[in-house]
Order: sequence, then C-alpha cells, then structure tokens
Amino acid sequence: MSSVDPSVYRSVIRVRQAYAFDIAGLLMRFYSYMMSIGTVTMLSLSGYSFMISGIVASVISLSIFLLSPRVSKLVDEYGQSRVLPKAALIVLVGLAITLGNVAFKGPEWIFLPAALLMGCVPNAQALVRARWTYLIRTGKIEKDVPSIRTVFSFEGILDDVGFMLSPPISIALASAITPIAGLLTGGVVFIVGVVMMCLAKGSEPEVGWTPVEETGADENAREGESTSALTHAKSIIRTSTVVRILFVLMFLTGAFYGVFDTAGVAFAEDLGNPNIAGTGLVIGAVLSAIMGFIFGMVRVTLPLYKQVIICAILIGLAYGTQILISTEAAFYAVSAAAALTYAPFLIVLNSAVERAVPGKRLTEAITWVNSGMTCGVALGPTIAGFVIDLAGATVGFDVGGLVALMIPIITLACARLIKRSIRDESYEVIATSPSSAPNPPTPKGD
Repeated sequence: MSSVDPSVYRSVIRVRQAYAFDIAGLLMRFYSYMMSIGTVTMLSLSGYSFMISGIVASVISLSIFLLSPRVSKLVDEYGQSRVLPKAALIVLVGLAITLGNVAFKGPEWIFLPAALLMGCVPNAQALVRARWTYLIRTGKIEKDVPSIRTVFSFEGILDDVGFMLSPPISIALASAITPIAGLLTGGVVFIVGVVMMCLAKGSEPEVGWTPVEETGADENAREGESTSALTHAKSIIRTSTVVRILFVLMFLTGAFYGVFDTAGVAFAEDLGNPNIAGTGLVIGAVLSAIMGFIFGMVRVTLPLYKQVIICAILIGLAYGTQILISTEAAFYAVSAAAALTYAPFLIVLNSAVERAVPGKRLTEAITWVNSGMTCGVALGPTIAGFVIDLAGATVGFDVGGLVALMIPIITLACARLIKRSIRDESYEVIATSPSSAPNPPTPKGD
C-alpha cells in the first residue's frame, strides 16, 4: 500500500541548513556533467581529431571511476572540509594543464596525464546525500523532518537539471566564444561550489557519526563495519556484498543507457532525420525528472528490499522493449515509457545504499554505486559502436535490450542477499525526536 502527499517537498525546502550545500552540490554537478562532452567539444573545435578527443574523454571517465571512490573514502575518514580542497586542487591542476595545452597548441600526449588528474573530482551527489542523511539521522532537523525518499527524489531532480543543462551550456560557450570557454567556466563554477561546500560547516557530517536510531546498538552487525578505527584499511566495495551487487546493477543501467543513446543516434541517421535522437532523449529526460518528482511524494509501505526488486524488474522490462524498435514511433514510445522507470530505480537504489552501510561509510558507498553508472555509460557506446558498425542500429537496440534484461535477472538471483543486507526503512522512526525514537530493528548480517 502507499499514499501520495503533494506537500512533502515543503519539509525539504524548510531545511535552511541545506541551502548552502545544495547550491554548492548543484554547481559541482554542472562541472562534472560537462567534463566529458566539454572535453570532446573543446578539443575538436581546437583542431584535434575526434579520435584524440574521444580517448581523452574516456581517460577522464576511467580516472573518475578509479579515483572518485578513493576521494570519498578519504572524505568519510577525515571529513569533507579537509579532503575537498586537496582533491579540488588536483582537479584544477589537471584542468589548467589541459586548457593551457589547448591554448598553446601543445602536444597531444600531455592531455592524458592531465585527464588522470581531472578524474580526482569529488562526487557531488554523494557529498550532498551524505549531508542530508546526516542531518536527518542524527536529529539535527527538529521540525518537519523530510523522508529520505523525498530528499533523494529532490536530489535526483537536481541531478537531472545538471545533466540536461550543463552539456549544452558548455557546447554553446565553446562554440560562441572560444574552445576553452566551456570548461573554463565549468572550472570556475566548480571552485565556487567547493568553497561553498567547505564553508557550510553546520551540515558537514562528523567523522564516525552514528544515526540516532542506532545509538547503543551493535554496529558490527552491519555489513562492512569496523569499530576499531575510523580509518578503514579496505574499501567498502571489497567488504560489502550488497554494495557490489548495487554497483553491478548501476553498471548495467549505465551500459544499456549508453547503448540506447548511441543506437538512437545511428537509428536517426538511418532514417535521415538526426533530430529524432535528440528529441527522444529530451522527452525521456523530462519525463524522468517529472516521475522522480512524483515518486518523492509517494510513501510506500513495502520493505525497501522489495522496492529494489520491483524497480529492477520494471526498468529491465521497460528498457528491454528497445528490442522492438523498428520505426520512429516505436523509438519515441520506448523513450517515453521506459523513462518513467528510470528515476524510481535510481532513487530506490540510493536509498538502499543508505540503509545497507554505516553512516560513516556512506559517502564512499554512494560514490561506488554511482561510479558503476559512470563506468557503464563509458563502456556502452563502445559496445554499441562495434555492434552498429557490424550489423546496424536495430541490432544495437537488441544488445541494449538484452543488457537491460540482465538487471532483473541478477536482482532476482541475489534477492536473498539483498533482503538480508538492506534494513527496512521506517519514516516514523526517522521523523521522531531522539528522545522519543523507539528501539531500532536489529539489522541482519550478510
């Protein structure tokens, strides 16, 4: 059973502590989302080949995948305000080298080490979600406490806003002013975001913080937890089975989405109307944002692990229908219908991470799961390009559909592990004050 409450977003807007870090996170997102397409646009407009542009963009994506979770691990261990300035400095050094090399028409090989440095970018989505979780779970918000679902839906909307607006802004600046204008603007915006995030001390999670409802509980029961020290020898991806499962699900999501996007472009070219692909993707993005907004208003009484399983089945079946695409109308229909499952799946998966790992490991865990998406998005177009060159765009859709169908298959195969690892969400417990909170449910080990 579930109920819909259109007023739930008021509780999010009333949390004034969140204004600074939410704006900061949005600014940092803008830079992150424009890095790949901004790099390709800048280098291609500067006279470098598309091959070099693509290689540099791929190195940035690979570097983000490898380094961003490590940055988040350090954030959990030492705090955001201590780690973010250092990580940002590394990113800006890489950006400065890249922009300088473009401006002075330097050699191509310099872009590669610079791209590695640019991949040290902190994960803004994880930083912001960790702050929200900290404020809610520790009772820092005294009145009208928003639910985690509503907060993550709200953040999902901001993700979509950044994802939709930052690439075209970067392209427009590079095309209208100078090739380096897009990424240069992104770098300035990124600096402002990092400074704002570090100055928002009141909402910064304390190192080793514990949720109110777990005070006095044996946290060793939670997967991947160690109470002997705040500095963890192993990454959460190595110690937490459920994080690995969610990582794989997000990887497959990014992969089928990358295949779908690439096959859509090729399909549009086959039909002689390149605008078809752009229109379909815009429709999907808008519907996804709307669905995410609506989903945040829904209070579902189903256990969270069941929500994960149901949403995985829905998104797999929805995007699995791309194997049926053979006409323009079918492409639009799949783009629109499947997009309705995208936001709920991402919201539920991020909520599952929050309920499956200790609060002091949350930033790293969310970053790893979202890095799965980054890795999948980077690999998907490569797979699609190979298949499309050999057999055509419709076969590319077939591959994308098969990848999407792997999501429910893996989820159902791992259902028992997911059930054991993800604690039931209780909005009533979250919303009560520390003094009146009931005893928490005993979490089960993996």
